[in-house]
Amino acid sequence: MNTRTPPRFAAPSAPGGDGFWTELDPAQRTALEAAARPRNYAPRAPLCYQGEDSDHIIVIRSGWAKVTSTTPDGHEVVLAVRGPGDLVCESAVLGSRHRSATVTALTAVRGLVVPAGRFTAFLDAHPGVWRLVSGTFVRRLDDADRRVRANVSAQGARRLAMLLAHLAELSAAYAPPAADGSVDIGPPLSQEELGSWMDASRETVARALAVLRRAGLVRTGRRRITVVAPGALRAFAHDPAE
Repeated sequence: MNTRTPPRFAAPSAPGGDGFWTELDPAQRTALEAAARPRNYAPRAPLCYQGEDSDHIIVIRSGWAKVTSTTPDGHEVVLAVRGPGDLVCESAVLGSRHRSATVTALTAVRGLVVPAGRFTAFLDAHPGVWRLVSGTFVRRLDDADRRVRANVSAQGARRLAMLLAHLAELSAAYAPPAADGSVDIGPPLSQEELGSWMDASRETVARALAVLRRAGLVRTGRRRITVVAPGALRAFAHDPAE
């Protein structure tokens, strides 16, 4: 059997997604909170819109959001999910351009909203945080590259298994696995949203989920997926014979 491992969907670099909030020291967190105002977002509420002028960044303190881009023909493409500790709506602020994506709450989200001027002043006062922000950009570019290569290298159930393995690792960073080792996927994504993320139709996702259920790798409900055995799911995803 060919044991070459294909590209994976990127796993989080540290607990807390891309680790922005968790990597701040207590003094930096206090300073950022002083510059911010707390805000709660209901499920399906936008945190920022593609194409709008930049005037704030948000640090997610709890909850899940999806990052999407709309194509010229109106098709919404899921690019990523963000969770507790993640920095969102930041690239346009730092790049002085219109926002390139929309961020929408998947669950109730509690965030810290920081006006653009206050955020850049915070960065100037804490130069070391620039490195964290730069690292976030680099990781997200790497994630996008791995996503493209993963979509090319695998089809159907294997491609979905790669994505679910990534989401299981991400979810386990925020909530420990169950006693039996299973992991509930945190972001409540629909089959259509999963298909958009992995460049496949909803029907393809439904068929792939059926394959993974029959293999005993996942359990499913409405907008709920439990990865029964994360290690076995990763092995399935990386087996070219599947």
